Amino acid sequence: MSEIHSDAELDITDQVCPMTFVTAKVKLEELDEGQVLAIRMNDGEPVQNVPRSVKDDGHKILKLQDNGDETYTLYVEKVGE
Repeated sequence: MSEIHSDAELDITDQVCPMTFVTAKVKLEELDEGQVLAIRMNDGEPVQNVPRSVKDDGHKILKLQDNGDETYTLYVEKVGE
């Protein structure tokens, strides 16, 4: 699989739930439909909750990548308003 191009990046490794999702949601709202956001987050609650919440909001999960340092990068495509 080729590398996914992201239009914006967000690092929420310094945040805890539920702020991780709130911050991701605000950043997604700034993007245009079809753009991709790369969200870097810690293992644990963020990895369990952020992808599910983003998907529940109707956006498309493209990939969850293990960075090998107890963080993950979630690639999300923004779907219409």
